[in-house]
Formats: sequence, structure tokens, C-alpha cells
Amino acid sequence: MVNEDLLKYLEAFVTDERKEKFNDVLAERTRHFTVVLENVFQPHNSSAVIRSCDVFGVQDVYTIEDDYLRKVSRKIARGSQKWLNFNRFKSENNNTEECYKALKKEGYQIIATTPHNESCYLSDFDISKKSAFVFGLEKEGVSDFMMENADGYLKIPMVGFTESLNISVAAAIILQDVTTRLRSSDINWKLTDEEKRVIYNSWIQTTIKNLDKHKANFFNNQK
Repeated sequence: MVNEDLLKYLEAFVTDERKEKFNDVLAERTRHFTVVLENVFQPHNSSAVIRSCDVFGVQDVYTIEDDYLRKVSRKIARGSQKWLNFNRFKSENNNTEECYKALKKEGYQIIATTPHNESCYLSDFDISKKSAFVFGLEKEGVSDFMMENADGYLKIPMVGFTESLNISVAAAIILQDVTTRLRSSDINWKLTDEEKRVIYNSWIQTTIKNLDKHKANFFNNQK
């Protein structure tokens, strides 16, 4: 729920150009696709994936942190983490299963990215369903649980000697392909007006310096 009076007050501290940029970006944001980072321990990899999510308009990122806490490399992410919503699973003994349940509750089909098994080629992937793309460690890949419970498998065609890509590269290729096709389709992929408003409110507060002071002033004036 957005406090509209507070939002209107805070908007005065943000330039019109910035607010217009927020609305332009939100018009291209989607929750039709999401990304799952499963125990990715190298910050530069996870940060590059996060940056790609922002670039291609994917609003939500899910992180499973059984062994490695999520760390963001600011140099690589370049601030993109500020504009996304993170769903972190790190406190349970079965974080992967909890993440899986959360994704299913949101209506996502689980797509494990893997060059093995009977994976679907990226060019043949059906974009009509809400999909969560799961990326795992380079050597180990996606966990056994995700592999066993996935609704589908996806791979990028490769014709060289190397059989795998760095996950950040794979994520960028996949997201660029599916979001480009999504935007030229008749699928209802955009955020709702309410979702846009909630995120817009968050972005306004993210971008204001001395936010706590401004909010305190607002609430003091309400007394």
C-alpha cells in the first residue's frame, strides 16, 4: 500500500526528468519472467546477471543461498540492484524447496537452464507461460531437486568444443531473446498499475538523499 500523501511530498525532491525516466522504465518492466540464482557464489557472476535483469526489464530476482550469501559487486552491477525486487531464501534448511514453492504460488513454471538432458533450444522456447529461469553453479549446475521438479529444461545452441557458458553470459543471451519476443507478442506481460505504483514509490525513496529526515518532517507536519 502506497501512502499517496507521503509520495506526493517526496516527489518534490526528485526532478521531473527523473520521474519521467522512472515511468518510462516501469512501462517496460515485467514479471512474466523471473530469474533464480541457485547458490551462485562468485559476486561478479551474480552481479552481472542482476545487471542483465535490469537491462532487459525483468523486475524480480530470486536467490537461493544455502552455501553462499548473496553479495553484489557494485562495479559490475553498476547500481542496477537498486531497481529490482529481491526474494532471498537463506534461513531455512530447505531453501531450494521453499523458493520452488514460492515460485509455484506466483504461477511460474520452473525452467532449469542446462545443456544436458532433453532440453528445449532457446529459439523453440514457448514464451506464453510465466517462467522462472533457474541458473546454478557452472560446474555443478542446477541442483538435483530443481532438475527433478522442473517443468522444463532450456539450453542455448552451441557448436564449439566448449559445452557450457558462464552463467552471466547465458542469462544475458536467454533474457535478451525471450524478452524481445515477449514485447512483440500479444501476451499480457506488463506490470499492473498497482505494481507500477508500488515500485515507483520505492524508487522515489531510493533516489532521495536524507530520506529519513524528509519523512520525519512530513510526519511531524501531519500532527
